[in-house]
Amino acid sequence: MIGTVPSIPVLWLCGPSGVGKTTVGWEIFTQLTREGIEAGYVDIDQLGICYPEPPGDPERHRIKARNLGAVVTNFLAAGARCIIVSGVVDPVRGVHPGQIPQAALTVCRLRASQDVLRQRFLRRGGQAELMEDVLRESAVLDVSDFADVCVDASARPVSEVARLVREHNDGWPALAGPGRSSGMAEPGRDAAKPDRHPAEPDRDPAAADGPVLWLCGATGVGKSTVGFEVYQRARRAGLTAAYIDLDQLGFCRPGPADDPGNHRVKALNLAAVWRTYRAAGAQCLTMVGPVENQVAVAVYTDALPSAAITLVRLHAGRDQLTRRILLRGQGRGSWPQPGDPLLGQSTDRLLEVADQAAAAEAQEGASIGAMSVDTDSHTAEDAADVIIAQTGWPGRAV
Repeated sequence: MIGTVPSIPVLWLCGPSGVGKTTVGWEIFTQLTREGIEAGYVDIDQLGICYPEPPGDPERHRIKARNLGAVVTNFLAAGARCIIVSGVVDPVRGVHPGQIPQAALTVCRLRASQDVLRQRFLRRGGQAELMEDVLRESAVLDVSDFADVCVDASARPVSEVARLVREHNDGWPALAGPGRSSGMAEPGRDAAKPDRHPAEPDRDPAAADGPVLWLCGATGVGKSTVGFEVYQRARRAGLTAAYIDLDQLGFCRPGPADDPGNHRVKALNLAAVWRTYRAAGAQCLTMVGPVENQVAVAVYTDALPSAAITLVRLHAGRDQLTRRILLRGQGRGSWPQPGDPLLGQSTDRLLEVADQAAAAEAQEGASIGAMSVDTDSHTAEDAADVIIAQTGWPGRAV
């Protein structure tokens, strides 16, 4: 029908900490891409790392919803036919679908017994003093009625929970046909050939200004660990600070052949999320993410034309890269990042990734970044000290 607003099936998995939202969400995303369905995935927590929280949005639910609306729009324009979201929601009000206008939203609540939640939360390193908050949230969710369906994940493997989630939601995503999501009626578009180039949104470049510190480098070099430490330093200095992992903004598959790193989608999502954070009072942004060459760098700098971007390349030798990559494969990395491609991989595959990382180090040389910081013999705290001293970060935010 002419004039119909394009919409896309969005499945939001919610529940208390430790119930398995991220793991199940990633499993469904992986299943869909194996089935040949163009899909997107986002962890909602990655769209709300901006502190301290605004007084009118103490849990940052509105910030996250606004950012999710932008990500949904950009994933839809990039060719995604459905999107999986995992993460916490307001335990009383649930999700506000009006803040995600292009989503045909299905909310699925995962639940587990309190004994199971306690075991999982503590096993993954959760702080014992927060355990009562988790159990209290679980109890509130158990008497809520905002979800479309509820699936018990207490004693089931991830693959079984993922199967039940899709079955209980009418075989979600129940697409209308090849290349077209239910509700995606757009006259003149070939249903078998969805547009895989994100549309340029209307935007105010000045709204995404301010100081941005970008840490790049090869796999295993320590971008996330060092970047989060720098972000925490800005918070401790009394600033309203934000943090973004670029990889977490680009889970839209398959990626276009001419942009295998999905840099265009990541850059559009970056600009949208940073605008939201700036509107919420953020004074500086620390972001981390790989970049192969100056052409890819320009995709991001063009998306933030009013920002003062400082690009720092982290460096590590082959031995350190190999050690860190092997640890990540065992689930012993710096943080359990959603969609970590190294988790659970064989030793042979991890060594192959380490070889590729070392080769990337050699190819990049000193050509990318205003400065280079060696993380071989530095702790994250030491590396943060060097970066702050040499860049004066966050400088203009003060």
